[in-house]
Amino acid sequence: MGQTPTISAAICTHATDRLEDLASGLAGVAAQSRPPTEVIVVVDRNPELLELVASRWPWVRAVANTDHGGLAGARNTALATATGDVVAFLDDDAEPAPDWLEHLAAPYADPDVQLVGGWVEPRFDDERPAHLPPELDWVIGCSHRGRPTRRADVRNVTGASMSLRRGLLDQVGGFEEAVSRKDHVPVGCDDTEFCIRVTQRVPHSRIVTEPAAVVHHRVPSQRGSWRYLRQRAYSEGRSKAVVAALVGAQDAISDEKAYVRRVLPLAFARELRHGRLRGAAGVLVALTWAGWGYARGRRSPRQAVARSGDVAPRAAPRS
Repeated sequence: MGQTPTISAAICTHATDRLEDLASGLAGVAAQSRPPTEVIVVVDRNPELLELVASRWPWVRAVANTDHGGLAGARNTALATATGDVVAFLDDDAEPAPDWLEHLAAPYADPDVQLVGGWVEPRFDDERPAHLPPELDWVIGCSHRGRPTRRADVRNVTGASMSLRRGLLDQVGGFEEAVSRKDHVPVGCDDTEFCIRVTQRVPHSRIVTEPAAVVHHRVPSQRGSWRYLRQRAYSEGRSKAVVAALVGAQDAISDEKAYVRRVLPLAFARELRHGRLRGAAGVLVALTWAGWGYARGRRSPRQAVARSGDVAPRAAPRS
Protein backbone atom coordinates (compact mmCIF):
# COMPACT_ATOMS: atom_id res chain seq x y z
CA MET A 1 0.00 0.00 0.00
CA GLY A 2 1.22 3.50 -0.86
CA GLN A 3 1.15 6.77 1.02
CA THR A 4 -2.01 8.86 1.22
CA PRO A 5 -1.56 11.56 -1.45
CA THR A 6 -1.80 15.32 -1.25
CA ILE A 7 -5.12 16.70 -2.52
CA SER A 8 -6.03 19.85 -4.41
CA ALA A 9 -9.71 20.86 -4.24
CA ALA A 10 -11.22 22.33 -7.41
CA ILE A 11 -14.56 23.97 -8.21
CA CYS A 12 -15.58 24.79 -11.78
CA THR A 13 -18.09 27.62 -12.16
CA HIS A 14 -19.47 29.92 -14.83
CA ALA A 15 -22.60 31.74 -13.58
CA THR A 16 -22.56 34.87 -11.44
CA ASP A 17 -25.99 33.99 -10.05
CA ARG A 18 -24.42 30.97 -8.33
CA LEU A 19 -22.01 33.11 -6.32
CA GLU A 20 -23.67 32.42 -2.96
CA ASP A 21 -23.80 28.69 -3.71
CA LEU A 22 -20.10 28.90 -4.48
CA ALA A 23 -19.58 30.69 -1.16
CA SER A 24 -21.21 27.82 0.70
CA GLY A 25 -19.07 25.28 -1.12
CA LEU A 26 -15.85 27.18 -0.40
CA ALA A 27 -16.78 27.54 3.26
CA GLY A 28 -17.26 23.79 3.41
CA VAL A 29 -13.89 23.15 1.75
CA ALA A 30 -12.18 25.54 4.18
CA ALA A 31 -13.64 23.63 7.14
CA GLN A 32 -12.41 20.19 6.09
CA SER A 33 -10.98 17.86 8.73
CA ARG A 34 -8.28 17.04 6.16
CA PRO A 35 -7.41 20.43 4.61
CA PRO A 36 -6.56 20.43 0.91
CA THR A 37 -3.13 21.46 -0.33
CA GLU A 38 -4.80 24.25 -2.30
CA VAL A 39 -8.22 25.36 -3.51
CA ILE A 40 -8.69 26.18 -7.20
CA VAL A 41 -11.73 27.89 -8.71
CA VAL A 42 -11.88 27.66 -12.50
CA VAL A 43 -14.17 30.27 -14.07
CA ASP A 44 -15.51 29.51 -17.53
CA ARG A 45 -15.85 32.48 -19.91
CA ASN A 46 -16.98 35.02 -17.31
CA PRO A 47 -14.31 37.68 -16.61
CA GLU A 48 -16.60 39.55 -14.20
CA LEU A 49 -17.09 36.43 -12.09
CA LEU A 50 -13.35 35.67 -12.18
CA GLU A 51 -12.64 39.12 -10.76
CA LEU A 52 -15.32 38.67 -8.07
CA VAL A 53 -13.91 35.32 -6.97
CA ALA A 54 -10.35 36.60 -6.86
CA SER A 55 -11.28 39.64 -4.76
CA ARG A 56 -13.73 37.92 -2.39
CA TRP A 57 -11.59 34.83 -1.69
CA PRO A 58 -7.91 35.83 -1.99
CA TRP A 59 -6.88 32.50 -0.45
CA VAL A 60 -8.09 30.51 -3.48
CA ARG A 61 -6.39 30.22 -6.87
CA ALA A 62 -8.93 31.82 -9.21
CA VAL A 63 -8.10 30.99 -12.84
CA ALA A 64 -9.85 31.31 -16.17
CA ASN A 65 -10.68 28.26 -18.26
CA THR A 66 -7.69 28.08 -20.61
CA ASP A 67 -9.09 25.09 -22.52
CA HIS A 68 -12.09 25.21 -24.83
CA GLY A 69 -15.20 26.46 -23.07
CA GLY A 70 -17.45 24.14 -21.09
CA LEU A 71 -17.19 21.85 -18.09
CA ALA A 72 -14.66 19.45 -19.61
CA GLY A 73 -12.34 22.32 -20.47
CA ALA A 74 -12.69 23.76 -16.97
CA ARG A 75 -11.85 20.40 -15.42
CA ASN A 76 -8.84 20.04 -17.69
CA THR A 77 -7.69 23.52 -16.68
CA ALA A 78 -7.95 22.52 -13.02
CA LEU A 79 -5.88 19.39 -13.64
CA ALA A 80 -3.23 21.39 -15.49
CA THR A 81 -3.14 24.03 -12.72
CA ALA A 82 -3.16 21.80 -9.64
CA THR A 83 -0.08 20.75 -7.70
CA GLY A 84 -1.62 18.01 -5.52
CA ASP A 85 -1.23 14.33 -6.31
CA VAL A 86 -5.02 14.08 -6.46
CA VAL A 87 -7.59 16.65 -7.60
CA ALA A 88 -10.99 16.55 -5.91
CA PHE A 89 -13.82 18.21 -7.86
CA LEU A 90 -16.86 19.78 -6.22
CA ASP A 91 -19.81 21.26 -8.10
CA ASP A 92 -20.34 24.99 -7.66
CA ASP A 93 -23.79 24.37 -6.16
CA ALA A 94 -22.71 21.68 -3.69
CA GLU A 95 -21.48 21.84 -0.10
CA PRO A 96 -19.21 19.13 1.32
CA ALA A 97 -19.53 17.48 4.70
CA PRO A 98 -16.58 18.33 7.02
CA ASP A 99 -14.92 14.94 6.45
CA TRP A 100 -15.45 14.82 2.68
CA LEU A 101 -11.78 15.00 1.68
CA GLU A 102 -10.71 12.71 4.51
CA HIS A 103 -12.94 9.93 3.17
CA LEU A 104 -12.05 10.59 -0.48
CA ALA A 105 -8.33 10.34 0.31
CA ALA A 106 -8.38 7.01 2.15
CA PRO A 107 -8.78 4.60 -0.81
CA TYR A 108 -5.73 6.11 -2.55
CA ALA A 109 -3.51 4.17 -0.15
CA ASP A 110 -3.93 1.47 -2.81
CA PRO A 111 -1.76 2.59 -5.76
CA ASP A 112 -4.14 0.88 -8.21
CA VAL A 113 -6.98 3.24 -7.23
CA GLN A 114 -7.16 5.96 -9.88
CA LEU A 115 -10.45 7.69 -9.10
CA VAL A 116 -12.59 7.96 -5.97
CA GLY A 117 -16.11 9.35 -5.86
CA GLY A 118 -18.41 10.19 -2.98
CA TRP A 119 -22.13 10.28 -2.26
CA VAL A 120 -24.10 13.26 -3.62
CA GLU A 121 -27.14 13.97 -1.48
CA PRO A 122 -29.90 16.24 -2.86
CA ARG A 123 -30.85 19.37 -0.94
CA PHE A 124 -34.16 20.54 -2.38
CA ASP A 125 -35.14 24.21 -2.27
CA ASP A 126 -38.72 22.92 -2.05
CA GLU A 127 -40.10 19.50 -1.23
CA ARG A 128 -38.98 16.48 -3.24
CA PRO A 129 -41.20 16.28 -6.36
CA ALA A 130 -43.71 13.44 -6.19
CA HIS A 131 -42.64 12.18 -9.62
CA LEU A 132 -38.99 11.87 -8.60
CA PRO A 133 -38.40 8.78 -6.43
CA PRO A 134 -34.82 8.34 -5.12
CA GLU A 135 -34.02 5.90 -7.94
CA LEU A 136 -34.20 8.89 -10.31
CA ASP A 137 -31.86 11.20 -8.39
CA TRP A 138 -29.37 10.98 -11.28
CA VAL A 139 -31.80 13.34 -13.05
CA ILE A 140 -30.78 16.09 -10.61
CA GLY A 141 -27.08 15.21 -10.60
CA CYS A 142 -27.14 13.22 -7.35
CA SER A 143 -26.45 9.65 -6.24
CA HIS A 144 -29.51 7.51 -6.89
CA ARG A 145 -30.89 4.57 -4.97
CA GLY A 146 -29.29 1.48 -6.47
CA ARG A 147 -25.72 2.81 -6.18
CA PRO A 148 -23.47 1.04 -3.64
CA THR A 149 -23.93 2.28 -0.06
CA ARG A 150 -20.55 0.92 1.06
CA ARG A 151 -17.09 1.38 -0.42
CA ALA A 152 -16.95 -0.60 -3.66
CA ASP A 153 -15.37 -0.73 -7.09
CA VAL A 154 -17.61 0.86 -9.74
CA ARG A 155 -17.55 1.69 -13.43
CA ASN A 156 -17.75 5.44 -12.89
CA VAL A 157 -18.12 8.06 -10.20
CA THR A 158 -20.47 11.06 -10.00
CA GLY A 159 -18.95 14.35 -11.16
CA ALA A 160 -20.36 16.47 -8.32
CA SER A 161 -18.07 14.63 -5.87
CA MET A 162 -15.20 13.18 -7.85
CA SER A 163 -11.45 12.88 -7.33
CA LEU A 164 -8.69 11.51 -9.52
CA ARG A 165 -4.93 11.18 -9.70
CA ARG A 166 -3.57 14.24 -11.49
CA GLY A 167 -1.14 12.11 -13.47
CA LEU A 168 -4.04 10.63 -15.44
CA LEU A 169 -4.05 13.78 -17.55
CA ASP A 170 -0.73 12.67 -19.05
CA GLN A 171 -1.63 8.97 -19.16
CA VAL A 172 -5.04 9.04 -20.83
CA GLY A 173 -5.69 12.67 -21.75
CA GLY A 174 -8.26 15.03 -20.32
CA PHE A 175 -12.02 15.13 -20.11
CA GLU A 176 -13.81 14.77 -23.44
CA GLU A 177 -15.55 17.83 -24.85
CA ALA A 178 -17.94 15.75 -26.96
CA VAL A 179 -19.80 14.71 -23.81
CA SER A 180 -19.37 17.89 -21.81
CA ARG A 181 -21.94 20.50 -20.82
CA LYS A 182 -21.33 23.67 -22.82
CA ASP A 183 -23.77 26.48 -23.49
CA HIS A 184 -27.08 24.86 -24.44
CA VAL A 185 -25.75 21.58 -25.89
CA PRO A 186 -27.83 18.87 -24.15
CA VAL A 187 -25.06 16.39 -23.32
CA GLY A 188 -23.09 15.33 -20.29
CA CYS A 189 -21.31 12.18 -19.06
CA ASP A 190 -17.74 13.42 -19.49
CA ASP A 191 -17.04 11.91 -16.07
CA THR A 192 -18.43 8.52 -17.18
CA GLU A 193 -16.43 8.53 -20.41
CA PHE A 194 -13.26 9.48 -18.56
CA CYS A 195 -13.67 6.68 -16.02
CA ILE A 196 -14.23 4.09 -18.75
CA ARG A 197 -11.19 5.33 -20.66
CA VAL A 198 -9.05 4.97 -17.54
CA THR A 199 -10.06 1.35 -17.00
CA GLN A 200 -9.50 0.58 -20.67
CA ARG A 201 -6.02 2.13 -20.84
CA VAL A 202 -4.47 1.91 -17.36
CA PRO A 203 -3.63 -1.69 -16.35
CA HIS A 204 -5.02 -2.91 -13.01
CA SER A 205 -6.79 0.42 -12.45
CA ARG A 206 -9.56 0.63 -9.87
CA ILE A 207 -12.37 3.18 -9.65
CA VAL A 208 -13.90 3.35 -6.20
CA THR A 209 -17.01 4.86 -4.69
CA GLU A 210 -16.79 5.89 -1.04
CA PRO A 211 -20.32 6.77 0.12
CA ALA A 212 -18.97 8.14 3.41
CA ALA A 213 -17.60 11.12 1.41
CA VAL A 214 -20.80 13.16 1.32
CA VAL A 215 -21.65 16.40 -0.43
CA HIS A 216 -25.04 18.15 -0.37
CA HIS A 217 -26.15 19.25 -3.81
CA ARG A 218 -28.62 22.11 -4.11
CA VAL A 219 -31.69 21.33 -6.25
CA PRO A 220 -33.58 24.50 -7.28
CA SER A 221 -37.32 24.36 -7.78
CA GLN A 222 -37.14 24.54 -11.59
CA ARG A 223 -35.46 21.14 -11.66
CA GLY A 224 -38.56 19.62 -10.11
CA SER A 225 -40.74 19.96 -13.21
CA TRP A 226 -41.92 17.25 -15.59
CA ARG A 227 -40.32 19.20 -18.41
CA TYR A 228 -36.91 19.08 -16.71
CA LEU A 229 -37.30 15.33 -16.14
CA ARG A 230 -38.01 14.73 -19.83
CA GLN A 231 -35.18 16.96 -21.02
CA ARG A 232 -32.64 15.57 -18.60
CA ALA A 233 -33.56 11.95 -19.33
CA TYR A 234 -33.37 12.51 -23.08
CA SER A 235 -30.01 14.25 -22.65
CA GLU A 236 -28.71 11.32 -20.61
CA GLY A 237 -29.70 8.87 -23.30
CA ARG A 238 -28.14 10.92 -26.06
CA SER A 239 -24.98 11.42 -23.99
CA LYS A 240 -24.61 7.68 -23.45
CA ALA A 241 -24.89 7.21 -27.23
CA VAL A 242 -21.95 9.59 -27.67
CA VAL A 243 -20.00 7.74 -24.97
CA ALA A 244 -20.72 4.48 -26.79
CA ALA A 245 -19.28 5.97 -29.99
CA LEU A 246 -16.14 6.98 -28.11
CA VAL A 247 -15.39 3.96 -25.91
CA GLY A 248 -17.70 1.20 -27.12
CA ALA A 249 -21.30 0.32 -26.32
CA GLN A 250 -20.43 -2.61 -24.06
CA ASP A 251 -18.77 -0.38 -21.47
CA ALA A 252 -20.93 2.68 -22.11
CA ILE A 253 -24.21 1.08 -21.00
CA SER A 254 -23.16 -1.88 -18.83
CA ASP A 255 -24.36 -0.23 -15.61
CA GLU A 256 -27.48 1.13 -17.27
CA LYS A 257 -28.58 -2.36 -18.35
CA ALA A 258 -28.41 -3.60 -14.76
CA TYR A 259 -30.18 -0.45 -13.55
CA VAL A 260 -33.07 -0.91 -16.01
CA ARG A 261 -33.42 -4.60 -15.24
CA ARG A 262 -33.13 -4.52 -11.45
CA VAL A 263 -33.56 -1.06 -9.96
CA LEU A 264 -36.33 0.57 -11.99
CA PRO A 265 -38.81 -2.36 -11.86
CA LEU A 266 -38.58 -2.43 -8.07
CA ALA A 267 -39.07 1.33 -7.90
CA PHE A 268 -42.07 1.21 -10.23
CA ALA A 269 -43.69 -1.63 -8.28
CA ARG A 270 -43.13 0.09 -4.94
CA GLU A 271 -44.61 3.38 -6.13
CA LEU A 272 -47.69 1.59 -7.43
CA ARG A 273 -48.04 -0.50 -4.28
CA HIS A 274 -48.12 2.64 -2.14
CA GLY A 275 -50.49 4.46 -4.44
CA ARG A 276 -47.86 6.97 -5.60
CA LEU A 277 -48.96 7.17 -9.21
CA ARG A 278 -46.85 10.24 -9.97
CA GLY A 279 -43.76 8.38 -8.79
CA ALA A 280 -44.57 5.38 -10.98
CA ALA A 281 -45.21 7.69 -13.93
CA GLY A 282 -41.88 9.43 -13.34
CA VAL A 283 -40.06 6.11 -13.64
CA LEU A 284 -41.77 5.36 -16.96
CA VAL A 285 -41.17 8.85 -18.34
CA ALA A 286 -37.47 8.78 -17.41
CA LEU A 287 -36.99 5.34 -18.97
CA THR A 288 -38.87 6.26 -22.15
CA TRP A 289 -37.12 9.55 -22.80
CA ALA A 290 -33.66 8.20 -21.96
CA GLY A 291 -34.26 5.27 -24.28
CA TRP A 292 -35.41 7.58 -27.04
CA GLY A 293 -32.34 9.79 -26.65
CA TYR A 294 -30.03 6.79 -26.77
CA ALA A 295 -31.75 5.30 -29.82
CA ARG A 296 -31.54 8.56 -31.74
CA GLY A 297 -27.90 9.03 -30.85
CA ARG A 298 -26.96 5.46 -31.77
CA ARG A 299 -28.70 5.75 -35.14
CA SER A 300 -25.72 7.78 -36.32
CA PRO A 301 -22.99 7.70 -33.66
CA ARG A 302 -20.44 9.74 -35.60
CA GLN A 303 -23.00 12.48 -36.17
CA ALA A 304 -23.92 12.33 -32.48
CA VAL A 305 -20.29 12.97 -31.54
CA ALA A 306 -19.86 15.73 -34.10
CA ARG A 307 -23.05 17.53 -33.11
CA SER A 308 -22.14 17.32 -29.45
CA GLY A 309 -18.60 18.64 -29.67
CA ASP A 310 -17.24 18.47 -33.20
CA VAL A 311 -14.84 15.75 -32.06
CA ALA A 312 -14.19 12.49 -33.89
CA PRO A 313 -14.66 9.20 -32.01
CA ARG A 314 -11.58 7.81 -30.29
CA ALA A 315 -9.73 5.06 -32.09
CA ALA A 316 -10.56 1.39 -31.66
CA PRO A 317 -13.60 1.53 -29.35
CA ARG A 318 -14.89 -1.76 -28.05
CA SER A 319 -18.35 -2.61 -29.37
